[in-house]
Amino acid sequence: MPKPPRTDEGWYALHDFRTVDWDAWEAASDEARERAVEEGVEYLRAHEDLADADEGGSAVFSILGHKADLLIVHLRPTTAHLDTAERRFERTALARFTEQTSSYVSVTEASGYSESARAYFEEGPEAVDPGLRRYIRSRIEPSIPDAEHVCFYPMDKRREEPHNWYDLPFDERAELMSAHGDIGRGYAGKVTQIITGSVGLDDYEWGVTLFADDPTEIKHLLYEMRFDPSSSRYAEFGPFYFGRRFPPADLGALLAGEPIPTGEGASEDGATDDALRAELDAIGAEVEAGSHVVLVRSEADADEVEEAVSGLRGNFDHYDSHRGTTVHGTDEGAAVVSAWETERAADTAAGFLADLPGVVERTTGAVGGGSGGDAAGGDAAGATGAETSGAGASGTDGAADADDIRDELADLGVYAGTPHGEDVHALVLYSEADRDDLVPEVESLRDGFDRYDTHVGTSVYEARGRDRRAVVSIWETASAADTAGGYLADLPGVVARAGEESGFGTMGMFYTTKPEYREDFVERFAAVGDLLDGMEGHVETDLMVNVEDENDMFIASQWRGREDAMAFFRSEAFRDTVQWGRDVLADRPRHVFLA
Repeated sequence: MPKPPRTDEGWYALHDFRTVDWDAWEAASDEARERAVEEGVEYLRAHEDLADADEGGSAVFSILGHKADLLIVHLRPTTAHLDTAERRFERTALARFTEQTSSYVSVTEASGYSESARAYFEEGPEAVDPGLRRYIRSRIEPSIPDAEHVCFYPMDKRREEPHNWYDLPFDERAELMSAHGDIGRGYAGKVTQIITGSVGLDDYEWGVTLFADDPTEIKHLLYEMRFDPSSSRYAEFGPFYFGRRFPPADLGALLAGEPIPTGEGASEDGATDDALRAELDAIGAEVEAGSHVVLVRSEADADEVEEAVSGLRGNFDHYDSHRGTTVHGTDEGAAVVSAWETERAADTAAGFLADLPGVVERTTGAVGGGSGGDAAGGDAAGATGAETSGAGASGTDGAADADDIRDELADLGVYAGTPHGEDVHALVLYSEADRDDLVPEVESLRDGFDRYDTHVGTSVYEARGRDRRAVVSIWETASAADTAGGYLADLPGVVARAGEESGFGTMGMFYTTKPEYREDFVERFAAVGDLLDGMEGHVETDLMVNVEDENDMFIASQWRGREDAMAFFRSEAFRDTVQWGRDVLADRPRHVFLA
């Protein structure tokens, strides 16, 4: 009997397709239409904000063609959440003007066809590389991408001779799936997919949801896959649905036949210059022209809000891009105004300010001619990220531990970022592949990644004096990094760091040297390396150089335990090196992350 692959499941999915009764809509009174739009927007906003679930996501799309008018996609931890979401829609005034013409129920799935995935299932999640764990997690607990277009279709594998998928030996199926996956990886950064299993849940065996900003990339991907034997011989497809995402606030415009998205009415996502300036003037906030501002309104007492903001302000002040954060008493409670040099910095800060007590509204926007750009060296929250994932970046999993460590480093005057205050997330993978084999693969992925605004950069670093290479990929969001990790994990020769199964793991420090001081920096590293070799608890440290820029260097250091690592940071030798570095570095270290 052929061996089935093992699977792991995560969130349950409901694709809810609706048609609008346009005759009834046109015949309805203005009052009835207004109520339907109001309740529809409220429902869609609440579910996108996950008001009814601890985890997951929702999104709404306008479907092109005759099969449906609307698609609402829900991802939730349990079927109970989906059941509730579906029934709550039926209780809205909008539902009276719609009919559910189709739906699809499934669950996110990761299968054990690849060699790395088989190790995950056979050895258990805790026994495999942290990067692989994060990749599997990103497959079964995915974020719904922000891409403009969506394509959904169900599919089966053929069960009739001469092409019966289920009669093939496991190894043959695994080989076919690997080749199929190679095609998909060629569209990294262009098309994002969510695969859901539906055996026993719906009419087909799988549901495939593809997301892309450029709809022709979906066409190109599927066209290329049609010629792959996994599809041409063994796949059967159901109906295809294609649509465009729109924000819930634009529901009224959609039903009125207006172009969407409108870019209006999204107070949480942006405000016009004049409108935001008027709000700031009304509460007496003075903001430097050209700032990117986050305005948060709270029902809580101003003193309570000020106490909470004081902790955030201490973090914000670490970054050159922070122009100030103030609290103002209002008749309704309090208003918080946080001003930044760049849009990216303001967006990052907005995520933390949204967690203040009593928040009821959040607005972001530029004031007085802000450029909207991100000049080099002026990124959000200062430098780069404090979060890591990826094969070879071994892990302590506790955020509290990371907080404590960074606090200790800050006390020592060492810039270490903050675990939640950074604007990027870094993935580090190590590879034993030859440089000539690895670099073209990374360049190909980078070309795809560059299509996403959330991609900061991806580079190959090579160790000096050791046959080891690292791939470093930096992203603005955790979800984007997790998605990229799936592609990066398939690079040739990816391996775990020696000794990463125990101990403190990796501390990574990125330095950009002034060209004339590069050799001095390398010599100083050699001296520090000799010191490290004699320190208690030191495992190994590499100086790794960007293969495209010899002045960009990455120091990866492993230690037996946290206190061993901190002893180095407290040493006189390290303080001397930091002081010396001010003369030879083109900028301060980009970041220190603790994995």
